[in-house]
Amino acid sequence: MSSTASGAISRQALVGMVMAVLKRPDLWSSAFGALCRMAAPGWWRSAPYLPLPAGGLWAFRMLTAYGDADAAPAPADLLSYLQWCRTTSGSRGSRAAMKPVIPGSYRDVAR
Repeated sequence: MSSTASGAISRQALVGMVMAVLKRPDLWSSAFGALCRMAAPGWWRSAPYLPLPAGGLWAFRMLTAYGDADAAPAPADLLSYLQWCRTTSGSRGSRAAMKPVIPGSYRDVAR
């Protein structure tokens, strides 16, 4: 499976990832959350009217994960990532309780 040079996900890769997630109902909410976090801004304004990841962000994530911006995750890698998201979601706390992080102010954050 691969993505195109523009960072867009190939149809074959997308179908493989969707099929892998559909077989795991326990990961559906994690998958939806991850998809919304990566969705291109204003995704609802243009076809295919789906919250697909932004091409540049997708290419960056694939480059950092696999060393190749044109890579696509194997279904097992995607499921592993979604399981990680599910297990760590409770450790983030509410956004209202989070203190803003100002670059260079590590001493304030460490308290």
